[in-house]
Amino acid sequence: MIGGGQFASFLGVDQTKLDQELIVRSCQVHALMPMMQFSVAPWRILDEKHLAICREYARLHEKMGAYILEQAYHAAKTGEPIIRHMEYAFPHQGFVDCKDQFMLGDRYLVAPVLTKEHTRKVMLPEGVWVDDTGKKFKGPKTIEVTAPLERLPWFEKVK
Repeated sequence: MIGGGQFASFLGVDQTKLDQELIVRSCQVHALMPMMQFSVAPWRILDEKHLAICREYARLHEKMGAYILEQAYHAAKTGEPIIRHMEYAFPHQGFVDCKDQFMLGDRYLVAPVLTKEHTRKVMLPEGVWVDDTGKKFKGPKTIEVTAPLERLPWFEKVK
């Protein structure tokens, strides 16, 4: 369908009243998914400030491309998912009810911001983790991280 991404015109939605923060947060989490897809062209609905943040996360997706592709090959061979529930990745460590963070492969923990708050708690499993700012943490433990709009908290397992 041509113009299918222009959902607002079909629904009579005023695009100037879209929640730009929500669109940015969606962009952030999709940057660390196998496919980064926008339902509408961000440059059509976002102001320059919010668009710049989305550009940064498109760059992050590109940077992670080789790892994501490696995980896709692994998934095709083994049937193991690319995106993993925390309990799947770390069984019997208390993650059964953890529904607001996930693993990208076995290396990256992603903790998207799902509220208007700019902080969130992150449950780190056993091991040594380095966050997106370079700060190192030793798990298991629960930490509180600051997450202004420009930041998606994610962690790389280094040990």
